[in-house]
Amino acid sequence: MYQRTILLKKRQHGFTLIELMIVVAIVGILAAIAVPAYQDYVSRSRVTEGLALAASAKTAVAENAAAGVSLDEGYTANAATRNVVASGVRINQANGEIEIAYASNVADDGANTLVLKPTVNGVALSTDKRPVGAIRWDCYASGVAARANSVGPASTPTLDARIAPSECR
Repeated sequence: MYQRTILLKKRQHGFTLIELMIVVAIVGILAAIAVPAYQDYVSRSRVTEGLALAASAKTAVAENAAAGVSLDEGYTANAATRNVVASGVRINQANGEIEIAYASNVADDGANTLVLKPTVNGVALSTDKRPVGAIRWDCYASGVAARANSVGPASTPTLDARIAPSECR
């Protein structure tokens, strides 16, 4: 009986302080990595709302280009949403570029625009020339160079490429 009591006393119960500190340190490191990545993920999901709103503008540009009229004709700007400012989706009437302006919860003012550039066979659209072929839409964020066999946007995008969708980087 005496030996059994000694064995029970020597057996470890619970965790030591160092083991608990190691677990807390690991959780802290994981949190330090995960929180910024999650914030970028949330911002990217907000940016996709603007791209969805721009779908109707892309249709308007394509129809107007085929008809040979001003590229913004018949398009009405969107109402404000939580992530896109009022009239945040604008069409350049001369070249059909679509500029999307995001609200301050997505990116800071002055650094919140994304540009969609339409081209046909590497040539920019224009109101005086009807396109022959499919319209290709290139998305541009801040600091992104023009795509191969294409012309860059006339307006300057300011949205950070880090939170732009992958096709805009």
